[in-house]
Amino acid sequence: MKTPISRRTAAKGIGIGLVLASGIAPSIVRAQAKTTLKLGHLANEDNVWHKACLKFAEEVGKRTNGEVEVRVFPNEQLGKETDLIKGIQLGTVDFTITGESLQNWAPSAALLAVPYAIRDLDHLDKVVSGPVGQKIAENVEDKTQLRPLAYFARGARNLTANRAIKTPDELNGLKMRVPNVPLFVQFWQALGAKPTPMAFSEVFTSLQNHTIEAQENPLALIKSASFFEVQKYVNQTEHVISWIYLVGGAKKLGRLPQNQQSAIMEAAKAAQAHERQLFLADEKQLEADLKAKGMEFVPVNKAAFAEKGRSAVVAALSAEAKPLYEEIVAIK
Repeated sequence: MKTPISRRTAAKGIGIGLVLASGIAPSIVRAQAKTTLKLGHLANEDNVWHKACLKFAEEVGKRTNGEVEVRVFPNEQLGKETDLIKGIQLGTVDFTITGESLQNWAPSAALLAVPYAIRDLDHLDKVVSGPVGQKIAENVEDKTQLRPLAYFARGARNLTANRAIKTPDELNGLKMRVPNVPLFVQFWQALGAKPTPMAFSEVFTSLQNHTIEAQENPLALIKSASFFEVQKYVNQTEHVISWIYLVGGAKKLGRLPQNQQSAIMEAAKAAQAHERQLFLADEKQLEADLKAKGMEFVPVNKAAFAEKGRSAVVAALSAEAKPLYEEIVAIK
């Protein structure tokens, strides 16, 4: 008596017969269908974050044997930062780069850009890769369903002006532009300056016509906005040293096979190391370029700035963020 052949067995036999007849290797038939994931971000193609995203995409492809493809869309092609966050939550986008904007959902994300919370890159790495960083990452995922996969350093914010400023006492009512962030306004007021929230697009003209005397930004923006044409000094306050996350949708990632999830995490760490290398080289080049444009770099008493502004920072933080802030500054 012959054993009945099930539909699955029959189909399998037909498939093998077709493969053998066509000369195609059986391994191709067994290969999983490719999964395509989208990574959108706000930076342009020259930015180190974009280059790190390309590295991430390359590593994902390599580590999944081509089973997962990450397509990278720079220049807000898939939307602005908040659009991308919402897109990941809805499942229309899979990855993005985001930072303190996440505080709209997760209060602890405010700690990604707090004046003098982070002292230097070594301190940054200890914070983000340690228990405090884990708490922030967990709060972000819990509140937003965005899973931090890696972190990228951001250029320190420095104060530019047409005079050297080495101590807070030398601010003397300095009229300066700050972004529309209450914490930044309160911090600079505590230091004795007169901060004015203003759109970034208005800063150059306002410096040119002396509506304001100074502004604060990372070197990359100081260069790209041509502030060297209207400002002489880069006072190296380095008052905000911060980071930004490469994030993925927790639900989408959770549905992938475990080996692919692991490969994506490993790829993210490779991208993080690549970004740091590019970032350090970029910061060095930016300083050289601004000096070539005639700007002078002035070392400042950062400890004095931090001490004078500390009470304003603590007062501005939410009740949920304050304990984590204290943990951050206590890390040696």
